[in-house]
Amino acid sequence: MDIILLERIEKLGTIGDVVTVKDGYARNFLLPQKKALRANDANRRVFEANRERLEQENAERRTEAEKRGKTVEGAEIVLIRASSNTGQLYGSVNVRDIVQGLADKGHDIDKRQVIMGAPIKALGLHDVRIDLHPEVSVTIKANVARSDDEAELQRQGVDVMKQMFEEESQQTTGFTEAVDPTLEPGEIPAELLDRDADATAA
Repeated sequence: MDIILLERIEKLGTIGDVVTVKDGYARNFLLPQKKALRANDANRRVFEANRERLEQENAERRTEAEKRGKTVEGAEIVLIRASSNTGQLYGSVNVRDIVQGLADKGHDIDKRQVIMGAPIKALGLHDVRIDLHPEVSVTIKANVARSDDEAELQRQGVDVMKQMFEEESQQTTGFTEAVDPTLEPGEIPAELLDRDADATAA
């Protein structure tokens, strides 16, 4: 289907562009969301008559979004979640969690503005894109940790999972006694023999 874009659409075009898209995409998303018009003669005339107003409104919305972007850009939300020993979450962090986390910080973001690609399924710091306007995107950090202490470590750049694996490997190594290379296998070191003799004399 040929359509006239009423706003910039990523990977499609900008205001006024006539583009061809799949019928379903036009009917189910672009047309009902008023992001585009069917490209027929009547709509072309309507668009041209309103082009100036549409472009001005878009510029105003973009300016507003840029202002908001300055307050949202780089925001960090901490999400405490249970995970396995390998750092995989029991469940996942989705768009709704991001929106709620931002709302707790005083940022009013619509779930349609959160661009995640896929839910977050592991501990760590994750970049999440927020589209405040078709031409204004900012990035926030989702700090997914098992506790506030872990979140603070991750904020400081510590790889919590790596640290945990290193601690575990040190624990499993356990205590090993130093070996005297001059002794025959099974021979008792002289200082231990002296100690035993002193103990029996006492």
